[in-house]
Amino acid sequence: MSEYLFYFLAFVSIFAALLVVTAKNPIHSVLFLIVTFFAIAGQYIILNAQFLAIVHIIVYAGAIMVLFLFVLMLLNLNKESEPVKSYLMKGIGVLAGCLLALVMVAALHKSTMSPALGNPNEDIGLVGNLGKVLFKEYVVPFEVSSLLFLSAMIGAVMLGKRDPKIEPVNEITN
Repeated sequence: MSEYLFYFLAFVSIFAALLVVTAKNPIHSVLFLIVTFFAIAGQYIILNAQFLAIVHIIVYAGAIMVLFLFVLMLLNLNKESEPVKSYLMKGIGVLAGCLLALVMVAALHKSTMSPALGNPNEDIGLVGNLGKVLFKEYVVPFEVSSLLFLSAMIGAVMLGKRDPKIEPVNEITN
């Protein structure tokens, strides 16, 4: 049963990803991308990685896609302002896509994958086990990343803070 569900979700994710690329309307493209993210989250659940599935939904489908929608709505895209793409650029894009597909096929050809779906250890994707591994084996990189995030927040606050010496320029002058 899980094998059929996996193939169904794989079909949905590939089909929705193709619709993302071929959709004429950018809003429809973003909505198809959300469908792709939900299908991938379903595959994570089949593989017993519930925490990864929930984080995937919250971060990608919840936050990043909302930002994409806001940006698309604020850009006011129309056909008159879109630059015309030459056949050379389209050909380069197709060639780059084919080369990427070739690299992916070569990488998958050399990999060793087990035919069974799921994991022999049923508790591998749970939050408790993830926390144990994170705080026992990877505690130093975890703390270094927290210091990196702290310095990024301090830098963002310092960049966003106004300098009190510089007075704002008034638009209306007498």
